[in-house]
Amino acid sequence: MNNKSTVSSSHLLMIPSYNTGALLQVTVAEALQQWLPVWVIIDGSDDGSELLLEPLQAQYPDALRVLKLSQNIGKGAAILEGITQAQAKGFTHVLTMDADHQHDVDFINPFMQMSNDNLTAMILGEPLFDDSAPMIRVQGRRISNWWVNLETWGWGIHDSLFGMRIYPIQDLMAVMHSTNWARRFDFEPEVAVRMAWRRVPVLNIATPVRYIATEEGGVSQFKYGRDNVLLVGMHIRLFLGFLLRLPKLILRKGC
Repeated sequence: MNNKSTVSSSHLLMIPSYNTGALLQVTVAEALQQWLPVWVIIDGSDDGSELLLEPLQAQYPDALRVLKLSQNIGKGAAILEGITQAQAKGFTHVLTMDADHQHDVDFINPFMQMSNDNLTAMILGEPLFDDSAPMIRVQGRRISNWWVNLETWGWGIHDSLFGMRIYPIQDLMAVMHSTNWARRFDFEPEVAVRMAWRRVPVLNIATPVRYIATEEGGVSQFKYGRDNVLLVGMHIRLFLGFLLRLPKLILRKGC
């Protein structure tokens, strides 16, 4: 075990994964060098990527847990399964990060430190894109972020889609049990909006993100047609919810 890793009994690092191949092992190995414990949620993967974690499990028997779901249920649903078990183990906060090596593990400790200093807040990564980012994705998230800013009446969410973020587990559980949505690609923006409606404070950390090309082993589960339809439907629902809450949101902003 790396004695430089920060060990916590309250803040858990959780990595959901679906068919991320060899990048899963790289991501988890680097994360373990920064923080313990780490839980990996295998969301019905059929590429055998979880087998690559067996040497790490032997190296970190008490700090790395691999939870394998029998079928693919979606990112949000997989995280809900993970935080349900994490809360039962006494964890109060969870840092989620993607399994495809896009997120910078050097920012794990800054995220956790900010959370420890602001226990009631959700800590959201604000992506710093390099030239590897597809422009269509960058433009698309700008549109989504504009809608989220409206739906929360300017609560301070700088980016609604970035997967590296910390949630207070109790608030996240309450939000997830308040809706049957937020189970798939709509998870991050939907829960960010609903947590803002619950008056959960927001703090943002500028965080580098890299897109790994397919020829370099990069993987993406984002389907432009399917997932954009999902996001459009989500924003219609959230906008209607925003209209119902608008008087309270206006009063809250004025306080």
